[in-house]
Amino acid sequence: MTVRLAVLGLGRGAVLTVPAFAAHPRITLVAGCDPNADARAGFGLPAYASAEELFAHGDDFDAVYIASPHEFHARHAIMAAEAGKHILVEKPMAVTLAEAAAMVAAAEAAGTVLMVGPSHGYDPPVALAAELIASGEAGAVRLIHAANFTDFLYRPRRPAELDTAQGGGVVLSQATHQIDMIRRLAASPVASVRAWTGGWDARAAEGAFTALLTFENGAAANLTYSGYARYDSDALAGWAGELGGAKDPAAHGRARAVLAGADEQTAKAARTFAAGDRVSSAVRHHERFGMLVALCEKADLELTPQGVNLHGDGGMRSIAAPLPPVQRADVADAFARAILDGESPLFDGRWGLDSLAVCHAILRSARERRDISPSDLLPSSH
Repeated sequence: MTVRLAVLGLGRGAVLTVPAFAAHPRITLVAGCDPNADARAGFGLPAYASAEELFAHGDDFDAVYIASPHEFHARHAIMAAEAGKHILVEKPMAVTLAEAAAMVAAAEAAGTVLMVGPSHGYDPPVALAAELIASGEAGAVRLIHAANFTDFLYRPRRPAELDTAQGGGVVLSQATHQIDMIRRLAASPVASVRAWTGGWDARAAEGAFTALLTFENGAAANLTYSGYARYDSDALAGWAGELGGAKDPAAHGRARAVLAGADEQTAKAARTFAAGDRVSSAVRHHERFGMLVALCEKADLELTPQGVNLHGDGGMRSIAAPLPPVQRADVADAFARAILDGESPLFDGRWGLDSLAVCHAILRSARERRDISPSDLLPSSH
């Protein structure tokens, strides 16, 4: 038995994740959906112009991967749940916490799987570090440091991607990656957030942030992110890029000039199925998201493009995480197992809601200049 999967939204996220579905033996891609006719043609399977048209053919599929723009996630996920479809929704799962809570309620009422991702919380080096912590080899987490410096703001963007109210800016778009990573390693609810956000040009409400998080188990984490296309933290990993491939060290610094000389929406379409874009299926390194070091009771764990460097009392030991056959294979496998085997996914709807609450705690803490408890922001029904 296989899962018949439809893809709702044929933009950049789908380009990066669809190869994992196509390669999975228990998933069959059957349909797509996007308002862009060129994207539908480039997808290569039957595709519809609207979510309403897609769900009108609901007998043809069992599950939907929602990769539509952030501001449509909630509406599309609730439509899917009401149609009895299993759901994998891109991060962030929604723009507001009320929307995310409504998605969780709809999926629970329908008895369907709701899984959030992919995010870098799924990366094999993160999973390996979590195993080293859970096994006791590294000991309990005490402090996590995560930082990433990218050209995120100067990649081609729709106006909504630069508007926090519509799910844009680096906190809602990018902080979820770091939050999922550190929550997986700390294995404890986030108790408090104290944050600062910065926006110093016209590209976004927030183009950078830094935050101190404390966890209920006493651990802490500090997160820093900038998308302003100047310093590139991939230099710290031998120029292994976020998607696992080799990176041109000069490309990052050219981002502003390239964007200034291009029609932004045309450039954005060139990174999607509309232009027949495909990512390489060859896996050289694991996907990664900047640097992360977890300081634990018995050892410090450094995430690398190959796995984890364990820094212990006897020195440093490199532990490789096996490379997948295709990037994001673990996401596709978790979704298939949740549907076909009844296995509860780690990154389920309630996990996504809690991670979104941390994002909103970062925004509110920066705005109000005080500590914020993410649990205080959750709808009362959660």
